[in-house]
Amino acid sequence: MNMAVLGRCRNGQVAKRSGRGGKVEIGVWELICWAFQREKVGVDFDEIERETGAKPGVGMEYILMEQARLGCRVQGGGTSPAHHDADIVASTLAVLPENCGGRRMAIWIAELARSGRVPEWRAEPTVRPSATTTNRHGTRARTSDAAQLGSEGWPHQFRRKRNGSAVMERVAYCPIEIRPTAGEVAAMRRGYLQWWSTLLEIKYALQISHLTAHVVTEAMPVSAPWKKSA
Repeated sequence: MNMAVLGRCRNGQVAKRSGRGGKVEIGVWELICWAFQREKVGVDFDEIERETGAKPGVGMEYILMEQARLGCRVQGGGTSPAHHDADIVASTLAVLPENCGGRRMAIWIAELARSGRVPEWRAEPTVRPSATTTNRHGTRARTSDAAQLGSEGWPHQFRRKRNGSAVMERVAYCPIEIRPTAGEVAAMRRGYLQWWSTLLEIKYALQISHLTAHVVTEAMPVSAPWKKSA
């Protein structure tokens, strides 16, 4: 198998052959994508306890030493065994400690890697009515009385009806909302930063693990892409 052929990942780095035993130099995110896309591994949360007797919460370094000692492998769920390095990647995700997001983060990373995506950290703003109403004529934006806006709104306006009577009619306006909100954007960016921080921990763990065909480099995705200059 040509180990230089990797799964497609956005903003991925190009893997290259290293002088260290002919291993492939690769960034941690590109290695994870390769493991889940090409080798089709899965995260088995019960495998570590089953093979080593270790309970959840044990550090990744200890688990990796136990893997090397026992030679345990995570089954990828396909028709043939996955590559040893892909097994190590899956096992490393399976033992993520809670301070790195635990199982929830492991599942999220695996889903992103399978689709070759990074977490969303931005979205195009959209403007839409705050509420709508539907009848036989279709769906329309619901309106409100502009007088409710106080000094920023419009007071009721004088109008004379056909029969000559005078009325004060409201001025209607359409309340809108802009999405995502500033709070939602902040939450997306916090999620991205947590994902990036977890990749950093995984990188350290894989650099000391017993990979047979890869060398994990210092390459990482951009830590805060929203800070990049245009």
